[in-house]
Amino acid sequence: MDGFPQDPVRGIQVTMMLADYVDASKGSLTIVGGGANITGPNAPHSLALSFLVPSHLADQQHTFRLELIDMDGNGVGVTTTAHQPLVVEGQFAVEATEDALDGQTFPCSVGINLGALGLPPHQTYEWRLMVDGEADEDWRLVFHTIPPVQGQQRRAA
Repeated sequence: MDGFPQDPVRGIQVTMMLADYVDASKGSLTIVGGGANITGPNAPHSLALSFLVPSHLADQQHTFRLELIDMDGNGVGVTTTAHQPLVVEGQFAVEATEDALDGQTFPCSVGINLGALGLPPHQTYEWRLMVDGEADEDWRLVFHTIPPVQGQQRRAA
């Protein structure tokens, strides 16, 4: 057999990406300004999540929890949450087809648009994901903040 053998009982796989805007309304992800790991304090802040659910975990409800943490592992509060630690929770489910193969995965896309978070410049943060109460070393998204570009700060109306 060539390559790596498929593990028919593997768990959910997740890909996460920071973006300016995400739309998952039609089942796939539309990502604007995605893939960077640097953001400004007044830049829009969105997360694109792509879950690959194996057939043995399909046809059931799954929960996810994203926590914004600093590099000391502390929850980070932002202006939009009255400086309480920012946590995003949600649910997803996929349906297996009748002719699903053992080990086949089914995609589920989630887009989260948070707007500008007002995070302080010159800091490093991490989005940490849990699915069904489980964490995985690969379910982390580290990013950095930079100061706003001179002359491009949003002005109060």
